Amino acid sequence: MNFLLLIYFKSCYEFKMPRKARIDAPLALHHIIARGIERRNIFRDNVDRNDFLDRLSDILSDTQTPCYAWALMPNHFHLLLRTAGAPLSLLMKRLLTGYVVTFNRRHKRSGRLFQNRFKSILCQEETYLLELIRYIHLNPIRANNVANLQALGRYKYCGHGALMGKFQTSWQDTDAVLVHFGKQYDEARQNYYRFVAKGIDRGKRPELTGGGIIRSMGGWTKYLSEKKMQKHLKGDERILGDSDFVQSVLQNQNEDLERKYRLQVAGINFKAVVEEVADMYQLEPESLLVPGGRGLLAMGRALICFWCVTELGMRGIQVAEKMKISPGAVTKSAKRGREMAKKAGLKLKLF
Repeated sequence: MNFLLLIYFKSCYEFKMPRKARIDAPLALHHIIARGIERRNIFRDNVDRNDFLDRLSDILSDTQTPCYAWALMPNHFHLLLRTAGAPLSLLMKRLLTGYVVTFNRRHKRSGRLFQNRFKSILCQEETYLLELIRYIHLNPIRANNVANLQALGRYKYCGHGALMGKFQTSWQDTDAVLVHFGKQYDEARQNYYRFVAKGIDRGKRPELTGGGIIRSMGGWTKYLSEKKMQKHLKGDERILGDSDFVQSVLQNQNEDLERKYRLQVAGINFKAVVEEVADMYQLEPESLLVPGGRGLLAMGRALICFWCVTELGMRGIQVAEKMKISPGAVTKSAKRGREMAKKAGLKLKLF
């Protein structure tokens, strides 16, 4: 029976299925991979790499999109981002389109450079954030682009060096990573270095690059073992996480689509959200649109950012303009608003 199950699931896994719509949840962690067409090089020299990084820097800074890890390989690249001020599809379209135009002009070529569309995997943060940072940053060593971990620290086309303090990238959120390893920079960098070093002998880690329950569980053997115990398992190639997380993401996606439609039909917009939050905290709506403030004002502004980004589907830049703050501040406020809403069980009313 196990052998038949293995053959069945391998056939589903190896033969290409129709692509599903990309999941682009606000404030979610995404592992992004884009490969060259026919696995050809997308970076021929450092001029190409620097051009790509300049574009990435401008776009992430403009949209205040946090980046935790990245690596440029000869024929592909990895990014670990948290969606914030702009939808992922818009951000990547701007990045890739501009890069391809310049690449083709410079190398006197035409046509597509990247293989199909970029791959985006929504990740379970608690389980996979640090594992993905380590995996992505070890790519140059696994591919023999650099000799060892010491050389990786000096390699300018991977985020590891910035975390080690060897060079700076203004658009890479190093503090958000190092805080997981210690309170002081020296301590955190030493602990991070040891953590990355332990991953060198762990190989390619295919379970981290595809999503779906098979990879998330660590392979076929573990999957078949769980199936044998008659456990209900849910998987999706667009999501990296355990069965419960996958189920939750898919359920929330369906609920979000339905809810956004109902909110639109009901005429719920930015103004309506501000008025509801003002009524909730017994404040004047105008006071919630003035930057600064503490206590109830700060709580109210956080809820407005959270609901406008997640419920109304507004871009962080749009919310920033209306709230008179930076897109980065919208991202931080939205995260705080999400925690508040979850803790207090707050939901945006439909009417």
